[in-house]
Amino acid sequence: MEDISRGILFTDFYQLTMAQLYFNEGMHEQKVQFDYFFRKYPDYGGHQAGYCIFAGLETLLDWMQNTTCRKTDIEALRQQKNKSGKRIFNEGFLDWLINFGNFNSLTIKAIPEGRVVHAGVPLAVVRGDLAMAQLLETALLNYLNYQTLIATKASRIAQVAGNQPVIDFGMRRGHGIAVNHASRAALIGGAEFSSNTGVSCAMGYPPKGTHAHSMVQAFMAMGKTEFEAFCAYAGMYPDNCILLVDTVNTLESGIPNAIRVFERLKSKGYAPVGIRLDSGDLAYLSIQAHKMLNKAGFSDVKIVLSNQLDEIVISEICRQIRTEAVSEKINADELIARLVYGVGTNLITSKGCSALDGVYKLTALESGGVWTPTVKLSESEIKVPNPGAKNAWRIYDLRDRAIADLISIEHENPRETQKLILCHPVNSKLRRTIDQKEIKEIEPLLKQVFDKGKKVFEPENVETIRARRRQDLDKLDAGVKRLVNPHIYHVSLSETLWEMKQDLIRCYSARQ
Repeated sequence: MEDISRGILFTDFYQLTMAQLYFNEGMHEQKVQFDYFFRKYPDYGGHQAGYCIFAGLETLLDWMQNTTCRKTDIEALRQQKNKSGKRIFNEGFLDWLINFGNFNSLTIKAIPEGRVVHAGVPLAVVRGDLAMAQLLETALLNYLNYQTLIATKASRIAQVAGNQPVIDFGMRRGHGIAVNHASRAALIGGAEFSSNTGVSCAMGYPPKGTHAHSMVQAFMAMGKTEFEAFCAYAGMYPDNCILLVDTVNTLESGIPNAIRVFERLKSKGYAPVGIRLDSGDLAYLSIQAHKMLNKAGFSDVKIVLSNQLDEIVISEICRQIRTEAVSEKINADELIARLVYGVGTNLITSKGCSALDGVYKLTALESGGVWTPTVKLSESEIKVPNPGAKNAWRIYDLRDRAIADLISIEHENPRETQKLILCHPVNSKLRRTIDQKEIKEIEPLLKQVFDKGKKVFEPENVETIRARRRQDLDKLDAGVKRLVNPHIYHVSLSETLWEMKQDLIRCYSARQ
């Protein structure tokens, strides 16, 4: 079942029934354009994102390169019948699908992975034959929505963690095999490492982890002690010893026993790595652990925190440490600088916002070499997509800060306009004029990434993608990165695109 479910049939059923309709109507090779974008930023309830980190593109393109219709897929479709017992898919369509059921007819322009992206901006633009472009929809949304969601959450957590490492601990709480995509996205978005061994190895990173409470429990059930359990672990992994200290009693047993083991390691020439706190008041326990470790001469030992962490919890832990630092007679900066955050469930499930509102909409059809715009009407204006063949641009002011993304028609070049008119995507009364003298750079965002069934860019390592993310975040105003009620980043339409969109809306409305 797994084999057939991950190939060309990794799609919603209605994509196939539409593809057959297009084939029967002779429309299957009609050249079309679909845009992928998301409508709203993740809202986690008490806090919200003001940006997203784009991820999942290379995973999608790898799937497209390696996916083609097979005989087993055709046999599965032959078995599908309607209420009267007749086959849903006719042999003509199935013959076409076995011969042309691949993505060689499609081209894709997209924003590179790791970039900061914003609501309403086309992140991927798909062109090609209607039937196959339609069949791509479900897989594209699956790959890009989920990974962008997790990369965004990871970025927010890494932002709060500052210079301290974040480790993805979420594999056990993820959703089936999709956790592999989530771990990849977490590494792109800001996690330094992951406990997911397979993904870590595939992406060239050492997997990370400590030990479980069960190890200590097993030793104690056999009549041994927590100290003996720690000794056994340190003996096996002397160069990478991190001890979980809260199985029995963190302050009275766990940390004292860890210190005894660390002293033995130190006497043998090894440098202990750290302790891990997985329960209780993590801020208070961090303070006490910091004091105890320093007194014992282990000021360089890390303190790893885990247990339901996210960006808000980490922020509150740091706030509490700073608040209590004076009365506890510690240097808050020194303590925070030794913390490492193991973030599991709340990262890998994007707790508070379980799905990204990403959509895939038909925006243009080609006829005689000309792309004709099309639009979908909706009672909600925000759901009316921007029509036609388009480009996306990012505008930087003289501070080298990103101040707006501009969506234009394909052949417009905003660099050649003395004064830019930026139109609100929905509100006709909201317009802004920017003189080129106020602009440092106008950057095109979309790049060719897929053509003739192949990726058309060199594979990138995670460090390259991470560097892109860091650069974009550095150029984003602090208000947009704010954890709660972030400043709204401006996404605008060119005046030409705005007018074309309104003309189409009036035209389509008159036909109803």
